[in-house]
Amino acid sequence: MRVRFGKKIIPLTALVLVLCAKTFAQNPDTMDPEQSTGKAKQILKQLIDTLGGQRYLTIKTSECEGRQAHFGHNGEMSGFTVFKDYWSYPDTRRIDLAKKGNIIDLFIGNEGWTLDRSGVSEEPATAVTDFQEAVKRDPNNLLRYRLNEDRLLITYGGNAVVDLRPVDWVEIVDSEERTYRLAIDQSTHLLVRSVVYVKDDVTGERREDVALYTNYQSKDGVQMPMQISRERDGRRVSQVFYEACQYNPNLPADFFTKAALEKRSSEVGGGKMKLKH
Repeated sequence: MRVRFGKKIIPLTALVLVLCAKTFAQNPDTMDPEQSTGKAKQILKQLIDTLGGQRYLTIKTSECEGRQAHFGHNGEMSGFTVFKDYWSYPDTRRIDLAKKGNIIDLFIGNEGWTLDRSGVSEEPATAVTDFQEAVKRDPNNLLRYRLNEDRLLITYGGNAVVDLRPVDWVEIVDSEERTYRLAIDQSTHLLVRSVVYVKDDVTGERREDVALYTNYQSKDGVQMPMQISRERDGRRVSQVFYEACQYNPNLPADFFTKAALEKRSSEVGGGKMKLKH
């Protein structure tokens, strides 16, 4: 049997040998550790360059707004939350939620506060711990700040088709034994999917957190996915739709402080608050 490509006729057996050879060349199991690490770092560099290069790496703050859909255990959507999301990188975040008036959550490293109708109070210790862990799992934090960490193992994970896109997988294991798998589009060099495996402290079993990135748009010279879907252990948990984003916005000097929340609380008293800054 022969297969026709354009004006050339290629015997089927020869075609299979060519495809197998190409697959074998991309098989991470056949690469020595230095080759695997070198290829992975090359793919990561392409990703960073495509995201915006030095502009992406040196972002100080960001401001986004949008809607977040929530899903119950049965997989059905349980509602939307309107939000404004502010970051001072790497580990300071303020989230203004239009829910029951307005709730503002502020996390600064290992501290956190929340503002609601009753005033300003400390975030529960579990909320702060969850925030810190979420920062460490975030691929942007990994790409911007952690690639030069000691004891970070970076390897090539092979190629595959993910969400109908040919991708290269890069696998990263950190010193705390988190395993990151990044699926990077071979054509656009953008991140399609990230998977993070961690050990559950309660059950001792491995937990899988997945994020899917779509609808990339250029914002202030940086490529940003305007839609992010998240899954945990195969169950969809949320979907974020960004409506507007900007990097390095002109925010007040005290914006990311507990004092700013206390001032806001005194301004609105016990009434409903509106989203603003």
